[in-house]
Amino acid sequence: MTPFFILASLSVVSSLLVIFQRNVVHSAMALVATLFFVAVLFVTLDAAMVAILQVLVYAGAVMVLFLFVIMLLNPAALERRRIAWWALGSLAALLLLWSFVWLFFYRPSLSGQPPVAAAFGSPELLARSLFTDFVLPFEIASVLLLVAIIGAVVLAKREA
Repeated sequence: MTPFFILASLSVVSSLLVIFQRNVVHSAMALVATLFFVAVLFVTLDAAMVAILQVLVYAGAVMVLFLFVIMLLNPAALERRRIAWWALGSLAALLLLWSFVWLFFYRPSLSGQPPVAAAFGSPELLARSLFTDFVLPFEIASVLLLVAIIGAVVLAKREA
């Protein structure tokens, strides 16, 4: 069984947990796991920069914002942990560890694929493109995020 199928299965299971969890915090953590599995899939495709951006932007920044909103809404008291969830989490961790070991020791050859330029997808090329060709959308997104942060702080202060 290849790591792709293991990672895809773990991704599907964790995304289903996002939908079917009763506790919103558990659902958000399952979403973090799903985003992490997608990042690992990018690593298996030799797209390390996309994987890093996946973890930083989605699993990092967006999920911090989601968890902030969840905590702001003050969900009901957390339920007790069940042994079944510990078993499922342990099994998922073991499968992920096995796929990492398989990736490090057995790299499938990509002989049928055309060669890619060495600079393709590099952080330097991405930064140059971001700050030259896409300056306006980048600045609009940063102002939008700043307004969202200020709005969240104002909402949080109003309740206190």
